[in-house]
Amino acid sequence: MSDFTPYHALSFDCYGTLIDWEAGIRNALQPWAGVHRLDTSTEVLLDHFGVHEHVIESESPVLTYPEVLAEALRRIGRDLGVDVTSEEAAEFGASVGHWPAFADTAVALRTLKQRYKLIILSNVDRQSFARSNRRLGVEFDLIITAQDVGSYKPASANFERLFAELDSIGIEPSQLLHVAQSLFHDHGPAQRFGLASVWIDRYGTPTGSGATPTTDVTVDWRYATMAEFTQEAMQ
Repeated sequence: MSDFTPYHALSFDCYGTLIDWEAGIRNALQPWAGVHRLDTSTEVLLDHFGVHEHVIESESPVLTYPEVLAEALRRIGRDLGVDVTSEEAAEFGASVGHWPAFADTAVALRTLKQRYKLIILSNVDRQSFARSNRRLGVEFDLIITAQDVGSYKPASANFERLFAELDSIGIEPSQLLHVAQSLFHDHGPAQRFGLASVWIDRYGTPTGSGATPTTDVTVDWRYATMAEFTQEAMQ
């Protein structure tokens, strides 16, 4: 049995951990591919997306996440020989609010809220997260987005901002536990900062990469679902 009693707050990545971003991206890209009669699987489309998203965020960190998505679609289109219209790019950029939550997310968050302060540290903009938050069913004690920081994880600035704002909710750094799916965006920088972390390995792959780049990192705890983590975190 894991001992989570030293921790009084949980910081969460949202997309890939609480919101099923791969399902959301698939659902947004499939109709677009159908319109253009692309004989391309959704897995291949996700591969293209994974190649471009982080590059765009690194090149232009001041872009809002809908703008990142729009540019990603343009680059996917170029990869596949399709001219992406401004309407198509904007529609894909606005799709975030339609991305579904994982089935166990809302119940897990409501349960964890009984014991822990809850924080969002997300690679998204405020407006998109507000739309997603309606699917999550809780009020977070602190919300930090890429738009607030002006950079995207795994940049150190996002985690520096997290630590800088802990005092506003009465939490010491040693009382914080980070919960996320992406080894690349979250667990790598958490390890650099000495921040304990829980890997929600949603995709059950050896690297846990999903539609993200891979990296070699050690995590403190690993669970397949939020439900499994919550059961132990509430003991």
